[in-house]
Amino acid sequence: MTELQQLEQIRAQAAAVAEELVQKANLRRGQTVVVGCSTSAVAGQQIGSAPAPEIGQAIFEGIRYVLYSKGIFLAAQCCEHLNRAIVIEGKAVPEAETVNAVPQPKAGGSFATAAYKCLPAPVVVEHIRADAGLDIGGVLIGMHLKDVAVPLHLENRTVGQAMVLAARTRPKFIGGARAVYDEALK
Repeated sequence: MTELQQLEQIRAQAAAVAEELVQKANLRRGQTVVVGCSTSAVAGQQIGSAPAPEIGQAIFEGIRYVLYSKGIFLAAQCCEHLNRAIVIEGKAVPEAETVNAVPQPKAGGSFATAAYKCLPAPVVVEHIRADAGLDIGGVLIGMHLKDVAVPLHLENRTVGQAMVLAARTRPKFIGGARAVYDEALK
């Protein structure tokens, strides 16, 4: 398989996991999905050992197409060199305090770099409270999800050679034995 064919396969796999997440999490217009991605893991290497901008771009394109066609915001998690900050479209977080950082493949990660270059009016923030998330390659996205995360078991479990984990969130259940809950929010 040529490099171009591999990148197209990765783009298609990323789009497939994003589409499955949207469906299984019942995501709606205006919600946010956080994505953490190790392009090194996608290429079959140890996390952080082989940044691959072309892989980051392919994954970004696949996921962005699905989310943006449904009016869902994409939040790209940077690597630990930028304290797992988030690259997101400014209009998604109008009240957020921004930080000054420009992701690079070796300081932020290739996926976050692609997001910064391609999102309209991108900003970098330290924290968000996303409605759902994709973890591509075991990079840990939980710190950017709302309080109650629910694991989702996807049929599409890999992008390239990296394992994919997914989660949605739900409102907290409060009350006791007499509480009644809205079944649509579970």
